[in-house]
Amino acid sequence: MTERLSPLLSSPYVQRMGVKFDDHGDELTGILPFRDDLVGNPLIPALHGGAIGAFMEMTAAAGLLAANDLAALPKPIDVAVDYLRPGRPQDVYARAVITRQGSRVANVRVEAWQGRRGAPIATLHGHFLVKPVSQS
Repeated sequence: MTERLSPLLSSPYVQRMGVKFDDHGDELTGILPFRDDLVGNPLIPALHGGAIGAFMEMTAAAGLLAANDLAALPKPIDVAVDYLRPGRPQDVYARAVITRQGSRVANVRVEAWQGRRGAPIATLHGHFLVKPVSQS
């Protein structure tokens, strides 16, 4: 699975954010390790919503890459993020579920959580342009 994720993992943006992926069987979990520069509101403190949203978009792309043999990185067509509660200053975890996949477009849902998976801090719903290897 690591070889399928290599185009994403080699991205400077993914490397700068420090995002990692852990696979157990058929489940791929994204991990955003906490760093002080991810805090958007130091008074609470709370993680920056843009960092959480970008992390979930990366997790969606990783889920698509892991599940399919793609010729290129998935490209977001549209993405909607629901912020459900503040992200505390600790690691964030996320998992992607591909709800529908066609020959060119995939519909993906991502949930991000801290501590307890049943209490997500944010969700993402997006459509991604995919290019399977078999297409020219």
